[in-house]
Amino acid sequence: MKVTISDVARLAGVSTATVSHTINGTRYVSTETKDKVYHAIAELGYTPDASARSFRTGKKKTIGFIVPDISNKFFSTMIETVEDYLSAKGYHLIIANTKENPQREETNIRLLTAGLVDGLLVASTMDDFARFDELIPAGFPVVLVDRTFPVQKYASVTVSNFQPIYRAVCRLAGKGCRRIGLIAGLDRLSSTQERVLAYREAIADCGLEASERLIRYNDLKEDCALRCLDHLLMNEACDALLVCQGVMATVAFSYLHITGKAKELELVGFVDYDAGFNDPYYVGADRIIQPVGALGEAAGEQILRRIEEPDAPAFEKVLTSEYKPFQSNL
Repeated sequence: MKVTISDVARLAGVSTATVSHTINGTRYVSTETKDKVYHAIAELGYTPDASARSFRTGKKKTIGFIVPDISNKFFSTMIETVEDYLSAKGYHLIIANTKENPQREETNIRLLTAGLVDGLLVASTMDDFARFDELIPAGFPVVLVDRTFPVQKYASVTVSNFQPIYRAVCRLAGKGCRRIGLIAGLDRLSSTQERVLAYREAIADCGLEASERLIRYNDLKEDCALRCLDHLLMNEACDALLVCQGVMATVAFSYLHITGKAKELELVGFVDYDAGFNDPYYVGADRIIQPVGALGEAAGEQILRRIEEPDAPAFEKVLTSEYKPFQSNL
């Protein structure tokens, strides 16, 4: 027979209301009484009814996180950080994987905002703000993560890579490189657009020839990275390469090392997780290290703030990645 809150109250010698206030923290309960209640809960093996508590308080204590690629180390690491942060605050996390498909994102937004979660974290793959906005119920807590829209209606937590990319290109130019190829991500993403802008400005300021043929966009699939690489090396004769996404950088650099072509190029690649990353394929390469842990923690913090203060102005938090030239890694 299932243990009820009445059983706990009877064993602890208190009212069911006191048990409820102890569990939910909705009213002051003395330490002595709390100890009696928790002792009774442990002895009986009582599990509070989460659905009933959600009905009474209006909260599910659950957050949804819509990500574009759960297999990408950048997002899987962020998910782990967000989950750790929310768990410490008594919340659960539901993950939805869109696979960079706007239709899948739309479906998941509709599902999660229909009463399943208290708030939503979204690393959106959409390029149309109006389409995204019409999916979100009025007043529903949302925080955009890593990717944003030109209209700043929703709170956001992002990483700026402008300065690290600008510095990397200038350093390559200073080492004598004249044809610096760029492998970027999906051109519709705000993160990609910022990285390309930084590259273009650095190329111009360093007096290098600007050519759109040196910029290759990709669909974030591994074979696409190699196609971009072939074009830049065979058709454009690049003497340096900047890869603006961690998975793509690992694929490209491993190929260059295996084929022996890495010795002929200056390389800069993104690292999507801890700065202690020690992949041998990055030997000799400059690194742009993403603050994934800090990003995930900030995302968790901001979504709980939106839940507690849904009418507060949208807050934009911008972190900065770290540029590490190769010699600083010795």
